[in-house]
Amino acid sequence: MIHRAGRRGKAAVVLGRIDLVRALGRAGIASIVVAARADPIGYSRHVIGTIDPGAGAVDALLAHAGGSVEPPPLFYDSDAALMLVSRNRDRLGRAYRFVLPETELVEDLLDKRRFQELAERLGLPVPRARRITGDDLGLRFPVVVKATPHRDRRWEEAGFATKVLLVNDPPALRDVVTRIDDTGLEAIAQELIPGPEDRIESYHVYVDDAGAVAGEFSGRKIRTAPPQFGMTTSLEITDDADVVTAGRDAIERLAFHGVAKLDFKRAPDGRLHLLEVNPRFTLWTHAGAVAGVNLPAIVHADLTGRRRPPVGRARAGVRWIWPRADAAAARASGVSRLSWLLWALRSETNSSFALSDPAPYLVRRLRDMVGR
Repeated sequence: MIHRAGRRGKAAVVLGRIDLVRALGRAGIASIVVAARADPIGYSRHVIGTIDPGAGAVDALLAHAGGSVEPPPLFYDSDAALMLVSRNRDRLGRAYRFVLPETELVEDLLDKRRFQELAERLGLPVPRARRITGDDLGLRFPVVVKATPHRDRRWEEAGFATKVLLVNDPPALRDVVTRIDDTGLEAIAQELIPGPEDRIESYHVYVDDAGAVAGEFSGRKIRTAPPQFGMTTSLEITDDADVVTAGRDAIERLAFHGVAKLDFKRAPDGRLHLLEVNPRFTLWTHAGAVAGVNLPAIVHADLTGRRRPPVGRARAGVRWIWPRADAAAARASGVSRLSWLLWALRSETNSSFALSDPAPYLVRRLRDMVGR
């Protein structure tokens, strides 16, 4: 089912979260989000309509675009949305405009084993890894075990509670191998780069069709939940030349066009090791936009034939937080409630409340209170 509201300019159709919507909104670009009509994101001041995915997002998207004079620009910010767009690019490409790497490269980047093989062929600085076919891998312990091509329900059925596993020695690996074999899973083991999660730094970029870098910035994680291999709960924009240099080198070797986030981990000796490449928008987009590099707005300009917004050097220090999760993560790391609150109040962006766009948060809180 499609709900439309009055349009202003060329609205973006968004398969994504509030951070992407607010980044677009910061540039004066309205969004039509793929979400149920009751979803709180639909109450954002930047949202002018929703597309209910119903039984199928692709059919709903095509039905919406059928009423457009020009193909709308399409944005996505999750692996699921990326796969949906990439694997239906022929159908969606006739109705929408979007930036997307070649099909084979998307699949290479999403599949942990294929990415490792590609990175080794191209000489990218990835940690050593092997596909798990037994318990003698010739790797240095500890290792990190990841499902390939991606996690599914069998990962949880095998008793694995985290998205990746830390394996400290050969006996522990033998146990993992047994549990993997019992479920039919495939996995790779990768040598662990020592250090906490705040040693993970990232390069964010949009490379246009001509192969030119149209916008870029760097950043680092502050906290995750759980503390090791967890989801990001707070982050900040940085100004690290070596991260940008490493990111640009990787993008060139990959012959990459589109939007990407490259995660590196800085080893104790200072070297950067590439962990993964996400060829899509991410939760970093709003913080990047506030810092002065609005990647969604630049892409929107290219897709709609408009002049690109001004792009400068990203302002280091802009932060994003996931308030509830980060408060818990901070307490777990020994930070007092008051110290965290004072710090959080100085964070420029977050996943929940925005003074300029309060309705999604207020709707969610009201429903929580009514539902109690």
